[in-house]
Amino acid sequence: MEETKESNTTKKCTSPKTRSFRGRSNPLNHHYYHHHQQQLLQNSNRVWYCNQNQYQTYPALLPLPLPPTIPPQITAATPPLPRNPSFRSKTHLQKLPRNQNSPPMATSSDTDPPNSSVSPDPERQELTGVPFRGNNIGKVVMGATPQSLVVARRPDSGGVEGAVISLLANHFLVQFSPSHRIFHYDVEISPNPSKDVARMIKQKLVEDNSAVLSDALPAYDGRRNLYSSIEFQSDRLEFFVRLPIPSAKSLSLPSRLESIDSQEKHCQLKLFRINIKLVSKFDGMELSNYLSNEGGDWIPLPQNYLHALDVVLRESPTSKCIPMGRSLYSSSMGGTKDIGGGVVGYRGFFQSLRPTQQGLALNVDFSVTAFHESIGVIPYLQKRLEFLRDLSQRRLRSLSREERMEVEKALKNIRVFVCHRETVQRYRVCSLTDETTENLWFPDRDRENLRLVNYFKDHYNYDIQFRNLPCLQISRNKPCYLPMELCMICEGQKFLGKLSDDQTAKILKMGCQRPRERKAIIDGVMTGPVGPTSGIQGSEFKLQISRQMTRLKGRVLQPPKLKLGNGGCIRDLIPSRHDRQWNLLDSHVFEGTRIERWALISFGGSADQKSIVSKFINQLSQRCDQLGIFLNKNTVVAPQFEPMQVLNNVSLLESKLKKICTTAFNNLQLLICVMERRHKGYADFKRIAETSVGVVSQCCLYPNLGKLSSQFLANLALKINAKVGGCTVALYNSLPSQIPRLFQLNDPVIFMGADVTHPHPLDDSSPSVAAVVGSVNWPAANKYVSRMRSQTHRQEIIQDLATMVGEILDDFFQEQIKLPKRIIFFRDGVSETQFYKVLKEELEAIRAACSRFPGYKPPITFAVVQKRHHTRLFPNETDPSSTRITQSSDENIPPGTVVDSVITHPREFDFYLCSHWGVKGTSRPTHYHVLWDENQFTSDELQKLVYNLCYTFVRCTKPVSLVPPAYYAHLAAYRGRLYLERSDSSSPFTRSASTFSRAAPPKATPLPKLSENVKNLMFYC
Repeated sequence: MEETKESNTTKKCTSPKTRSFRGRSNPLNHHYYHHHQQQLLQNSNRVWYCNQNQYQTYPALLPLPLPPTIPPQITAATPPLPRNPSFRSKTHLQKLPRNQNSPPMATSSDTDPPNSSVSPDPERQELTGVPFRGNNIGKVVMGATPQSLVVARRPDSGGVEGAVISLLANHFLVQFSPSHRIFHYDVEISPNPSKDVARMIKQKLVEDNSAVLSDALPAYDGRRNLYSSIEFQSDRLEFFVRLPIPSAKSLSLPSRLESIDSQEKHCQLKLFRINIKLVSKFDGMELSNYLSNEGGDWIPLPQNYLHALDVVLRESPTSKCIPMGRSLYSSSMGGTKDIGGGVVGYRGFFQSLRPTQQGLALNVDFSVTAFHESIGVIPYLQKRLEFLRDLSQRRLRSLSREERMEVEKALKNIRVFVCHRETVQRYRVCSLTDETTENLWFPDRDRENLRLVNYFKDHYNYDIQFRNLPCLQISRNKPCYLPMELCMICEGQKFLGKLSDDQTAKILKMGCQRPRERKAIIDGVMTGPVGPTSGIQGSEFKLQISRQMTRLKGRVLQPPKLKLGNGGCIRDLIPSRHDRQWNLLDSHVFEGTRIERWALISFGGSADQKSIVSKFINQLSQRCDQLGIFLNKNTVVAPQFEPMQVLNNVSLLESKLKKICTTAFNNLQLLICVMERRHKGYADFKRIAETSVGVVSQCCLYPNLGKLSSQFLANLALKINAKVGGCTVALYNSLPSQIPRLFQLNDPVIFMGADVTHPHPLDDSSPSVAAVVGSVNWPAANKYVSRMRSQTHRQEIIQDLATMVGEILDDFFQEQIKLPKRIIFFRDGVSETQFYKVLKEELEAIRAACSRFPGYKPPITFAVVQKRHHTRLFPNETDPSSTRITQSSDENIPPGTVVDSVITHPREFDFYLCSHWGVKGTSRPTHYHVLWDENQFTSDELQKLVYNLCYTFVRCTKPVSLVPPAYYAHLAAYRGRLYLERSDSSSPFTRSASTFSRAAPPKATPLPKLSENVKNLMFYC
C-alpha cells in the first residue's frame, strides 16, 4: 500500500521587481488553463521592441488566475482582444564578447544561494548522490578539495547467494548521444511572472522568433533555465512580448471594485521584457564516462547535463498536467476521488532520471496525493469543519473566537477567485477580518466611507447572505475584503493539512494496486498522451526512451533459522510459508518476562464495554502464559475507570496516573490503558507515563476488546513483553557463525539506527526530533536502548549525535563490560542530495563519540536506508521460473528478493532488498546505500546480515520491511514528537504557525527527561 508524500510550498505575492524564480508555481486547473492559454496567445501581440524608459512605465504582473463560476459554454474569462496592427515584431540582438563573465553553472547543492540567477531549481535536480565517488571502503581525497570524503565503491560485482528470479523494474532506459551539445541559456523576465505565464511567454517567443532562435524547440523550466539543442543566432537576446493579462488596477478589492465594463478595460496587453543570455555549452561525454566507470574515483556526477535532460523530459507532461514536486497529476489518469472534508485525491505519475549500471534510466511510478476541492468557500468550510455543517440552514450564525481561529487556519494561504463578476484574477487568503461582514466599512477613492453590504447591493445587485461571518482578507498591507460566499477555491492546490484517519485510508486505497494493475498504469503512462514520451522534445535533443520496463535478474535469499523459548514444544523453526510468517501456537517467546506488579486504567467506554475488562485481564494473562510470559492475573490496584474528558486535562490526567503509581508503592512494571476511541490525549498519556511517572504503558481500544481474538491478544503480549525487557525471537545460527570473517563471539558488535522526524508541513516553528538507538546484547543483537533530542526546526543533520552515540556506547559497556569491536550504523530519512553532508558531519560525530574512550577507534560502516523512493519490482510474467517462485503472476515479489545490479548505482555500494511480504498493493523494496565501509563487507555478507536482522523485530512474527535498528529509530523519533504534542492550549508547542518566521526558527525546546525506570527499555516499540 502506497502513499505519495511530497512536500510543496506555494508562492506568495511578489513585488514588481525581477525575481530569481525559486518558489514553486501555483498549480492550475489545466483544462481551463490550456484553453485560455491558447486564447491569450491568439490575442497577444507579436514580439516587439521599445526603449528602456517606455518599458518602465508598465505595471507589475498579476498571477494567472483560475476561472470564475460562469456557465460551461462561456469559456473566455476576458473578451477577445483584436490584434493591434501598430505593433511590429522586433528583436534586439547583441553579441557578447567571449571573455565576458557568465553566471555560474547549475550545481547539486542542498541549499540554493538566494541570489543565484542560473542555478537549476532544486526540485528539478536529479537526486543521485554526492559530489565524490570512491572505492569500496570510503576514503579521504586530498587533491580535489581539502579533506573530501569519497563514498564507498561497490566491493565486488554483486552478490551470488540465493535462487535467481526474473524481474521487471519500472526503470526505462534513456539513450543519449554523448557528443550532442546542449546550450544552456539564462532567462530573465521583467516584470516577474508566475511560472505558468512564463511558459506562455516562452511559447509565444519561440513561435514568433524561429529564425533568431535557429528554428530550435527549447525546453524551459518556467524559471531561469532554457535548454536548446541548437545554438541561437546570438549569445545575448532581448525580446519584448505583450500578453492580455489583468492589470494591477483590478487587484484591490473591494475599495476599488468597479463595474464589469471597467474591469474589462483593465485587462490590457501587458508588456514583458525577456533577456536571454548564454550560460554554458556542454555535451554528454562526462555522463557517459561516469556511467561507464571511466575516469577517476572522485569524478562528480554531471548535474548540469542531467538537469537539462530532466527539464527536456518534463516539458511535455508539465504542459498537460498539474506539476507537484517531481510528480505530475492529471484527471485523464482515472479522474479524481472525493475523500471527504473538502479534499479530493488526484492520480498522477512520478518521473526522475537516475544513473544506473545499465545506463541512464527514467524512473516512472504511479502516484497519488490530496488536493483541496474546487468548490465555494462556504461549502468547503461546511465539509472541512464539523461545527459548520449546518451553516447553510443558519445563515445568521456567527463565529466564536475559537471557531474563527479554526476557520482562519483552514483557509489561510489558499488561493480563491470570485464569482460575482467576470475576472481571471486569483487571490491568496492572508487572514480573516476582525469584524463581521455586516459591520465592515471601507473608504472609496473620494475617502468617503462605504458599507460593504451596501456596496455589493448597489454595484452588483447582490444581497450578502452570511452577514455574521468575517470576510477574507487578501492583502497583508491594506484592507482588501472578499465575502466568503462569493469566493471559490482554485483547483490544483495540494492539501498540506493533516489528513484524518478516514481520509488517509481513502487516499491509501487510491494508491493501492496489485502488481499487475500498477504495472499496467505505468506502461500506460509511458505510451500515453501525458507521459514523458508524449512530446517531441526527446527527438529534438537526440534522446531515445524505451517504452519497456527494465528486465533484470534478482536473487531470493533463504530465510534464517530462528530460535524460540525453551519452554515451548517448538524451540526452533525455519519460516517456510511463502510469506515467511510463523506462529507461536505451540511456542514460547525467546525471552519471556515476569510482570508481577501492573495496573489498568480506562477512559470512556459504555457500561457493557467496561464489564468485559475483567474477562480481558484473564484472557490476556492466559495468552501471555501460553507464550512464556508471566502476567499476574491480579492488578496491584483495582482497574480505574475515568471519563474521556480526563484526557483533555493534562494536570488532571497526571494526577490520576501519579495516584495509581503511589498506590502501587511506586513500583509499577506496566500500565495498560484502554480507551473508548483514539484521542489526542494519547500523546499526553505517553509523555506523563514515561517522563513523570516512570512506567511503560500499553494502550488499546475498547472495540478490539469486544473481539478478544487470539491474534489480538498475542500481538498485545509481544509488545508488552518487549517493553518490559523481553524479546520475541533470536537467530538460531548466531551472527558470528554466519559471518565469521568479520564477527567473533568474544568481540561484540553494535548495530545502531538513527532518524529525524520533522513537524507538519504547515508548522513553521516546532522543533525536529532526532533519535538514535543501539543494540546492547551480543550475539543476539535484539535489545536496543534509545536516545532522543529535539533540535532546530527542519534540521536534518543530527546536531547532538556525538553525545547520543556516546551515551549508547556507555550503556553497551555496562552490559558487555567492553566496547563494541565494530559499529554498523543505519541512517534513515536521508535524501540522495544530502548524502555527502550527512556522511561528512555525522561520521565525524560518531568518531568524536568514540574518541571519549582512550585509544578507541572501531571500524565504522555507515549505510543510508531509504523507503521513500519510487523503484518497484514486478515478477516477469514471460519467464516461467518467475511465476513458479511467486506462485502467481499477480503476486508480489517474495520476501528476501535482493537486486544489486542493472538498476543500482553504476559504481557505489547499494542494493534493493524486499524483506517483507506485501499483503496489499505492490511491495516497495528498501534501498540500502552504503556511504562508508571500514569493515569491508562483501555484497553477500551485508545483504544476508540485513535480511536476517529483519526477522528479529520484537513486535511481530514475520520479517519486516526495514532493518530493525532503523525501524526502532523511527519509532523512537515518533515518540519524541508525541512529547511535543500537548492537548491543552497552554503548551509552547501549540502556538500559531505564523508566530515565527522560516528565516529565524525558534530555539528548540528540550524534550522532557525520560524516567530512569524506562530509559533503557524499549518503551517506544
